Amino acid sequence: MNPVFFGVLELVRGQIGDIPSLSSFDTSFILNKINEFQNFVDTLSQDGPIASAHVLLLAAGVVIFLGVAGEAFFKKTGIPDVAFLMILGVVIGPILGIIQPEAVIQIVPYFAALALIIIMFDGGLNLDLKQIVRTAHFSFTLAILGFILSVVIVTISVHYVLDWSWLESILLGSIVGGSSSAIVFGLVRNIRISEETKNMLSFESALTDILSTIIAFILFGAILVGQLDISVLQETLGRAIVVGLVLGFGVGIPWMYVSTKLGNVQHAYMLTLGILFVLFFLANSFGESGALTALVFGLMLGNKSHFARILKFKLPRIELDDPTHNQLTFLVRVFFFVFVGLMASIGQFEYVILGIGITIIIYFGRIIVAKITLTKRFSLLDRKVTYSMIPRGLAAAVLATFPLTLGLPNAEVYPQIIFFIILSSVIITTIGLGRSKKIPPPEPKEGGFVQKPPADTQKE
Repeated sequence: MNPVFFGVLELVRGQIGDIPSLSSFDTSFILNKINEFQNFVDTLSQDGPIASAHVLLLAAGVVIFLGVAGEAFFKKTGIPDVAFLMILGVVIGPILGIIQPEAVIQIVPYFAALALIIIMFDGGLNLDLKQIVRTAHFSFTLAILGFILSVVIVTISVHYVLDWSWLESILLGSIVGGSSSAIVFGLVRNIRISEETKNMLSFESALTDILSTIIAFILFGAILVGQLDISVLQETLGRAIVVGLVLGFGVGIPWMYVSTKLGNVQHAYMLTLGILFVLFFLANSFGESGALTALVFGLMLGNKSHFARILKFKLPRIELDDPTHNQLTFLVRVFFFVFVGLMASIGQFEYVILGIGITIIIYFGRIIVAKITLTKRFSLLDRKVTYSMIPRGLAAAVLATFPLTLGLPNAEVYPQIIFFIILSSVIITTIGLGRSKKIPPPEPKEGGFVQKPPADTQKE
């Protein structure tokens, strides 16, 4: 049985026996129930790396149920369900010991790769190319300045607090350098801000996901070699961007036409998924992580009507929503956040303090970057929401698993620190958005974005 949980049970048992007011009562019933629960947990863990099939199916059912409930709760309250899912993973893993860390490490490479390409593909599908062009300059500025500042904050903190090398510190900073598109996409749909601000924040999170992924994979190789060559960095970064764009557009353009020709043909989505997996393989073969390729491929399919007008050719009737994709994305997302909780460790208190402290500093840095970037064109509501939008999530969680796969130094520490950064950043975002709800939008139809009044109004 997990020693942490055993200690908690012993403490409760000791406290029950020591309370004077209970001395006149028979506490054997309570102690027997504690023993029964203790034995039940022992049968779940079975002293092995993983529980039996029926127990795992039970855990999977609970995860799916709580994932659906958490999503409904998120839509109702605006509170992200990420924190609940990660805590559930901690309960299943470190506390109850149903799944042991060695079993998790074995499936890390496969699950991490699947989660990465599915979520980035989904991000591309949900980006409206026409809308993001209007605020692209704001998105780029927020993404670049915010990413650099976050990397600097994390790098300095980790280097001097944990005495890591500069390369390892920069790697950790890159992994948590940007906001999570998986969380931001869901958040902005439920906030009464302008469409321009929604697209700005969504595009920013997609850009930082890509930046984090590409730079992290470059640093993985640099740490394995033992040095970082700036010329190699430029070459690798340039190759990754070129490969991602060429593969994404090169396959996306013909496939968006083929996919619409297929229409509602059975297994049409499975064919698209198969193409996506092949693209991921090709991207890795040519030196790109596959994240940018998946994003661009999704962007092409999600904006088929726009690209058809640009390329001046007709498309058949376009089906916009695919329930199969929505269900698959939901499953991957829910199980991966639980997966992150499975790898967490609550034994190192210094990692808890470091993760929370880094997140607080990043939040204040975000406010500075947003004030520099956003002009008076944005209302108070838009600005306040932008200040709070710092949630780290799926991309950081996926990248946190790769040091274990590659056998990097301090590999087991990355998921632990990143777990607390993700958790605390989601909490800070939730609190900030809760405060923003008290600010009424200037225009009910336009959200918080300040629109220029008509000419006749100005004359009056």
